[in-house]
Amino acid sequence: MTDHVAAFLDILDLEALEINLFRGRSASPAGGRVFGGQVVAQALVAARRTVPDDRVAHSLHGYFLLGGDPTVPIVYDVDRIRDGRSFTTRRVVAIQHGRAIFSMSVSYQVEEDGFEHQSVMPEVLMPEELPGDEVWRERLLARYPSSAVRGWMALRPLEIKPTSLDSPYLGGSGQPTRPSLWIRVRGPVPDDLPTHQAVLTYASDLSLLQAALLPHGKSVFDPDMQCASLDHALWFHRRFRADEWLLYVQESPAAFGARGFCRGEFFTRDGRLVASVTQEGLMRPVPPT
Repeated sequence: MTDHVAAFLDILDLEALEINLFRGRSASPAGGRVFGGQVVAQALVAARRTVPDDRVAHSLHGYFLLGGDPTVPIVYDVDRIRDGRSFTTRRVVAIQHGRAIFSMSVSYQVEEDGFEHQSVMPEVLMPEELPGDEVWRERLLARYPSSAVRGWMALRPLEIKPTSLDSPYLGGSGQPTRPSLWIRVRGPVPDDLPTHQAVLTYASDLSLLQAALLPHGKSVFDPDMQCASLDHALWFHRRFRADEWLLYVQESPAAFGARGFCRGEFFTRDGRLVASVTQEGLMRPVPPT
């Protein structure tokens, strides 16, 4: 395991303070707030610590309330809403400086068999056919030499390869209306499903809002845009590994009122749909800074 991956997984490991109470710390981004995907992933880890081992997370729904402060820990308060025969429900509130910065409900189910169907994975270039992710990272940093981009670029534990031979973050015209990218952890992840689910949850917030900006030729890094995730929902369909390539397909059906609505799907390289995501984000034009 590389140092980057070990440090990444350590961020997703929480300290137990009391029954139902946990504390997490943040990475040290160059930007001024905690990455939203980290908060959702840590909230999922906190909820998991209160659930029997025979139950698997199948859905979560969260709201971002305030920007997180990366310089202080985050406390996660878990409410054990319900423990049923098949389903378990938890509510998690993330707290900093005495205020809630994020709230989430998550549901778990005892695994069982049933009907199956899924959407079809689009035909794209395989990760081996694409250049290394340092190619688009260098282009992104050249176009947006800001602290926010440097902070985003510090997410080195995740290897990301856009399938369009470019990065959707570059904005401008000519970008695909349904962008997709391959993503995986750069090193092995322990062989337990909750850890892989936490990693995918973290990754699901990396690029989704950008899908709503592409029709307008904009990027979340443009100095005349104020962008932030407002809510986040995720459904886990099948087992998977986050240290193997997953295709993240994204689209934005609508934008209105300075908000963009986005959807995403995660496929394994053999075409199995393993998770679905939705998110609404703020995309407000502002005077350039």
